[in-house]
Amino acid sequence: MTSPSTPAGEPTPPGLALQVDSLVKEYPGVRALDGVSLDLRPGEVHAIVGENGAGKSTLIKTLAGAIAPTSGTITVGGESYDRLTPQLARELGIAVIYQEFTLFPNLSAAENVFLGEFIKKGPVLDRKTMAEKSKALFTRLGVKISPNALVETLTTGYQQIVEIAKALSKDAKLLIMDEPSAPLTASEVEAMFAIVDTLKREGMTIVYISHRMEEIFRLSDRVSVLRDGSYVGTVETAETSKRELISLMVGRELSEGYPAREHQIGDPSLTVEGLTGNGVRDISFIAHSGEILGFAGLIGAGRTELMELIFGAKKPESGAVRLHGTSVLSKSPIEAIRNGIALVPEDRKRHGLVLEFSIEQNISLPTLKQLTRGSVVSKNAEAELSDRYMSELRVKAPSGKEIVGNLSGGNQQKVVLAKWLATAPEVLIFDEPTRGIDIGARHEIYTIMNRLAEEGKTILMISSDMEELIGMADRVVVLQEGVQRGTLEKEDITQEAILTLASEGELV
Repeated sequence: MTSPSTPAGEPTPPGLALQVDSLVKEYPGVRALDGVSLDLRPGEVHAIVGENGAGKSTLIKTLAGAIAPTSGTITVGGESYDRLTPQLARELGIAVIYQEFTLFPNLSAAENVFLGEFIKKGPVLDRKTMAEKSKALFTRLGVKISPNALVETLTTGYQQIVEIAKALSKDAKLLIMDEPSAPLTASEVEAMFAIVDTLKREGMTIVYISHRMEEIFRLSDRVSVLRDGSYVGTVETAETSKRELISLMVGRELSEGYPAREHQIGDPSLTVEGLTGNGVRDISFIAHSGEILGFAGLIGAGRTELMELIFGAKKPESGAVRLHGTSVLSKSPIEAIRNGIALVPEDRKRHGLVLEFSIEQNISLPTLKQLTRGSVVSKNAEAELSDRYMSELRVKAPSGKEIVGNLSGGNQQKVVLAKWLATAPEVLIFDEPTRGIDIGARHEIYTIMNRLAEEGKTILMISSDMEELIGMADRVVVLQEGVQRGTLEKEDITQEAILTLASEGELV
């Protein structure tokens, strides 16, 4: 166990569950935390916000004991520590629900709840007791989950609840939730909100990290803002506004709404006729040069499946795809790229990037043939390509040699985009372009999309964010269970109109 820092044994200030004082974390050339100080009160939901790279993840890992700070103290339960270990953090009642769950899919819900601390009768697992105790925890959280169900059979929302139950089984007093709504459906988000409310009433302290402002204002009592590794301040949620929080986060005023786009939409470019397969049926639409054509629908509507057909990742059963009248019905992504089509995928970490590669290596991947001299990739040409797009898209990194996995979400998204822009596409497919990206980076992505449209590119944009569809799309195609339900013109795009078509619209 790590010894308390000097002076030891100082009581946690009255009314506080945890206090962080002058926390610093330095990496070679980077100060990820720069003297951060904040406090948490018992029984409050305390939101922590900031742009990607602000220091939120580093702070979480420090409180969880995953990394040791360079200096500073963490005070819990009357003791001040110069660092925590994972074991000490658990003993102090600190638990973290990460974006990537730490569950074993082939084990039952009950086994996952008591993972690492199995209840036994002698040398044998006491599955009956674990099931009973797990069921009691699930009941406490207001959900019905079979303790014997394999985790791999549970929805993402239920898997998250298993994670929360696991924390409660270890007597957690402070629960840190990192972007908890990111993988959830709308109904699962509401269920998660109800659980947060329940735990708050029971007196648990909850640290809630999210890019979604509506959640911050719905759940939190106070909000602390980090920027560039530094603590900016803490405000009472009821006494602040979205505009004020954004200004604190980015250090400047951002205009309300979405960046204006004033260019004229051009001639028809991409024509899709009767496209069927991969779970969608008889989809037809025409997209224009300079247009951002949105695609909306509830979970399972078939939006991503449709784009996989257009990008050649899946084989269609029937239908046609034409670009300026020429067939571009591609049999593979490589053929789609040659046909002038690019796809910025929803999951950039799994499908858009090689996280262990550098920025240069990621950007050059689709164009290696053009960068090869003889049988060797020209490092100079690769560096020049990377430098060009890092400058053009304002990628924040020391150099193109930086490993992509070290970048913030917004900068990773820019690298994915740079990779595809290097192929000179005419059609760009954006699947959830701003998911998991902070306010400032989101605004930059929107500005880049607008510029590409002004250059005459055709953009197909899938989004589950209603405000994003309303603010960015020129028209919106609405799908439901693989079927096209309607197309909304710019003046008709409203949340009500989208949801009506997505859930009960008339076939077109």
